[in-house]
Amino acid sequence: MQGAQVVGRVAALLRLVGRKPEGMSIAGLVRESGLTRPTVHRLLASLAAEGLLDHDQRTGNWILGPEIFLLGSVAAARFPFEDLARPSLRRLAEESGESAFYSIRRGHETVCVLREEGSFPVRSFVLHEGVRFPLGVASAGTAIMAFLTDEEQQVILSGWEQHAGEFAAGHSEGVVRRNLEQTRFAGYSVNPGLVLEGSWGMAAAVFDQQGRPVGALSLTGIEPRFRPERQEFLGKLLMEEAHRMSSARTDHL
Repeated sequence: MQGAQVVGRVAALLRLVGRKPEGMSIAGLVRESGLTRPTVHRLLASLAAEGLLDHDQRTGNWILGPEIFLLGSVAAARFPFEDLARPSLRRLAEESGESAFYSIRRGHETVCVLREEGSFPVRSFVLHEGVRFPLGVASAGTAIMAFLTDEEQQVILSGWEQHAGEFAAGHSEGVVRRNLEQTRFAGYSVNPGLVLEGSWGMAAAVFDQQGRPVGALSLTGIEPRFRPERQEFLGKLLMEEAHRMSSARTDHL
C-alpha cells in the first residue's frame, strides 16, 4: 500500500468515527469506507496505538482518542469559531427559540462545528457537532452551494448521485437545482424535511473577504415551527447574523 493511499484511508476512517459522539462500529466503518475488514482492523489498531482512536468496550464502537483532543486544542487558536460564531448563535437561539448551528465548508462537504440550544422544548437532533453532509444537502449545504460559482456548482451536479450518496433519494438533481435557485432569490435556504421527515431547517451563508461562501448559520426544529408565515422572520434573523459574521472579515470563519 502506497504512503499517500494509507494517509487517505486513515483520514477517511477518522472522519467517519468523528461523525457522531458515540463513534462507529467496525461493521459501519467497513461499510462506509468501502475497505476490507482486515484493512480496517489493521488501520484501527495502528490508530489506537497512537492514541488517535479508542475502542469503547461497552458499546464496541470506535471513538476519537485523546491525541485528537490535544491536536484540536492546538489548532483551535487558528480557527476561532467560538469567538466569531457563538455570539450570533446565542442571538439566533434566543430570538427564535430554535437550536442554532454553525457549519463550515470543507471541500464538497459541510461540517457542523458549533451548536446553541434554543428554548423550545421539542428539538431536532439531525444536526450536531461533527456531523457532515454533502454540499447541496440540508439547509447549510444548500445555502453555501447556492453562492458558489456556476462552474463549481456544475462540477458537483454533474456527478450528483455519487456526491449525495445515501441522501440522493431525497435530494434529486432537479430538487437541488430548484432549492439553489430559491436560495439565491431569497438569500436563505429552507430544508423541508428532506434529510429526516418532520425535521426542518433554514440557513444563510457566511462569506470570506473575497465574497466566497465559507460557512453557514442555520436553525433547525420541527415542521410546525417552520411554517411559511414564520420563515420570513427566521430568514431575516439568519441573514442579519450571517452578514454580521461576514463583516468580521477573517479567512477562518
